[in-house]
Amino acid sequence: MTSAAIHSSDIAFTPAVKKIQARKGSRRIYERVESKGSWQTSVTPELKKFIEEQRSVFLATASKEGQPTIQHRGGPAGFLRVVDEKTLAFVDYVGNRQYITLGNLSENSKANLLLIDYAHRKRIKIWGTAVVVEDDERLVAALMPEGYHARPEQIIRFTVKAWDVNCPQHIPQRFEAEDVSALLAARDKRIHELETELKLLKQVNPLQTALK
Repeated sequence: MTSAAIHSSDIAFTPAVKKIQARKGSRRIYERVESKGSWQTSVTPELKKFIEEQRSVFLATASKEGQPTIQHRGGPAGFLRVVDEKTLAFVDYVGNRQYITLGNLSENSKANLLLIDYAHRKRIKIWGTAVVVEDDERLVAALMPEGYHARPEQIIRFTVKAWDVNCPQHIPQRFEAEDVSALLAARDKRIHELETELKLLKQVNPLQTALK
């Protein structure tokens, strides 16, 4: 947010954005949001729970000239860690070694995180700044997901400025393969239990079974 910002949502709702909102007829809606305190600026317990359930996030950065880049980051649930009510962090693993995000952050710290829960059709945008932390083995050890087979290279530390929950419209409902497998396994186990119970009932009541 700039020093002239009045509401936390001003980090996204610039004068140009507000002008278009007024022309398109949505400015009054967001003025009501602003009158009620606008967007949250700290990590709440509910947001913390949502963040630590995510296995996949999108990180947006831009060069000093404004050229944007969105890159995916993933890992086991909890790889994106809530350090405190203003700070998130994750281990950045060795990838294709283009280093676009690192280059952008070296000259423009502004960043955005997009988190999508496809199963429950919920998405959250988080605005803030980010820095790259290199050569800190202790921090890597503290943040590295246990048992995850990836090679850490650096840490991305994200400072939260504001966040907003977006509507679920147009989010396709998808489920993690592991979750689907667990549900199918539970279903198959229950079917086996019911088949076993039915077999035992038939053995106990052979006359009744014969009459059928």
